[in-house]
Amino acid sequence: MNKSGLIVVDLQNEYLPSGKLPLTGIESAAANAARVIADARHKGIPVFHIRHEFANGEAPVFVPGTPGVEIQPSVAPLAGEVVIVKNHINAFRDTDLQQQLDAQGVEEVIVVGAMSHMCIDAVVRAAVDLGYVATILHDACATLDLEFDGVNIPAAQVHAAAMAAFAFGYGSVISTDKYLS
Repeated sequence: MNKSGLIVVDLQNEYLPSGKLPLTGIESAAANAARVIADARHKGIPVFHIRHEFANGEAPVFVPGTPGVEIQPSVAPLAGEVVIVKNHINAFRDTDLQQQLDAQGVEEVIVVGAMSHMCIDAVVRAAVDLGYVATILHDACATLDLEFDGVNIPAAQVHAAAMAAFAFGYGSVISTDKYLS
């Protein structure tokens, strides 16, 4: 059995209904993520918290030093848990995430967080490219409605498309309940 590590991606205040970039289903996704984090802590599985900040305030969201960049209280890291601050969509880019995973002997990553079609997508694909086995907990991830070329895509469809792509070629996509059982 592979040694697992839990990657909790960008479950920050900015994505809550009170934030500047609210996501559809973020509260239930965070609640499921909190259950998975509690299980990981109980089993001694290392937890790696990812927090996004845009360097130099280059965007109106995830501004360093604002409440929006703080990790949501329900999934907040405990003392001693790794917190990696990233400035790019991919949590591996210009961070020590790979070194942190390798230092813990992680071979399989369990991924939860936000946004399904962006930062979750990037971390899953990068992890697999780096040789990790990936499991994505679909109901512990959230996203938002998108628009492209005059077509509005509801968050549920954006999320389903991302999860379908993972299941097609990147890893196991399962529910929180199935994972915890």
